[in-house]
Amino acid sequence: MNPLKIFCFIALVLAAANASSKHGKNKDSLKPTDWLSVSELESMPSVEDITLQQLENMSVEEAERKIEKMYHLSQINHALEPSFVPSPSNVPVILMKPNGQPERTNLNELVEACKQQPNFGNEEVTIFITGLPQSCPSVANANKKLVQAYMQRYNGQRQPISNNKDYDYGSNKDNQGATSSEEDYSESWKNPKPTSGNLVIVNLGSTLTNMKRLALIDVEQTGKMIAKALVQLTNEVDVPQEIIHIVGQGIGAHVAGAAGRQYKRLTGHQLRRITALDPAKMFAKEKGMLSGLARGDADFVDAIHRSTCGMGTRHRVGDVDFYVNGPASAAPGATNVIEASMRATRYFAESVRPGNERNFPAVAATSIDQYENKDGCGKRAYMGIATDFDLEGDYMLKVNPKSPFGKSAPAQKQNTYHGQHQSWKNDKSQD
Repeated sequence: MNPLKIFCFIALVLAAANASSKHGKNKDSLKPTDWLSVSELESMPSVEDITLQQLENMSVEEAERKIEKMYHLSQINHALEPSFVPSPSNVPVILMKPNGQPERTNLNELVEACKQQPNFGNEEVTIFITGLPQSCPSVANANKKLVQAYMQRYNGQRQPISNNKDYDYGSNKDNQGATSSEEDYSESWKNPKPTSGNLVIVNLGSTLTNMKRLALIDVEQTGKMIAKALVQLTNEVDVPQEIIHIVGQGIGAHVAGAAGRQYKRLTGHQLRRITALDPAKMFAKEKGMLSGLARGDADFVDAIHRSTCGMGTRHRVGDVDFYVNGPASAAPGATNVIEASMRATRYFAESVRPGNERNFPAVAATSIDQYENKDGCGKRAYMGIATDFDLEGDYMLKVNPKSPFGKSAPAQKQNTYHGQHQSWKNDKSQD
């Protein structure tokens, strides 16, 4: 039987065996038939039958229900095993030059391309691993915002390569000429901080052209493939691990974790930082093996969770995990689950732009109710590029439904601060 349908078959058998009597769903029941009926299981599509375009065209609620059901059924007996590993020669890589122009290559040839870049690795190196294809408009737009933000951060460019077809490394024509929003414009661009670095885009998302590949990607093997390139950068281009920051999007966050672990195995040293942008649900996992991103995969691991009921996971994956609007809420302003997931990329992009580093203040809390009732604890923190490396635990914050997402969304002083930290109102001028 097709492995992608095994989990549906197993769940159907379990449900049918317990379907002797059903008198309405009971939230306290432990019977599978009180969670999901036989008719619902029979109507469930295979992962093979769902496309990213279909998810984009569904309402957020409908898509979340389908994804949640498919995910939880896939965890029965770990019926799905990872089997898709893209070839390094098929993974596009883009090196962004200081003038904003992209240099295209692939993962096989990344090291040679970096050798040709003057002063590559003298400053911070950011590796952005994408998690979905550019054919999705919201993915293309979010990725473009993040690349532009880094170009401004590293090179002081106000509006780099806007409407440049060569820059739009995906094939989505609808994204070209996308309107800019306030997250693109901060007055501080006139006097940018003296930050410099190199941005490398590992466009893993371009290989994940359907849900089948997304569900079956072998995170560990793909991560080892990327780690090999990182080790070569260290050995052949003299890029020390202390300046490498991996930003992983969706499933790319888990690939980043695997890459970090393999890098340490091969070099004995840890990467500086891994940032997860809405780390994805993992459908396929090796039996008896821990997989995916976890704290310890770099010196510091931080995560921005956005669509925990949709494409993303609510599981803790880092030293610090930020839950925007709480761990079980839809993304305000997003019209579909793909866009909701990409909001994490948009938030991070906003924080990358000089002057916006403290746009997302957050407070340690276990629920959004606790946050709103000022019952959280600990110091105020900032989600995004300026997150402190000594943070640990779960943090909550609220954002705006439209860009700028972080402004006017202060982290309120919590009752348990005991005077250790000033109220956000007294600090507002610094935010």
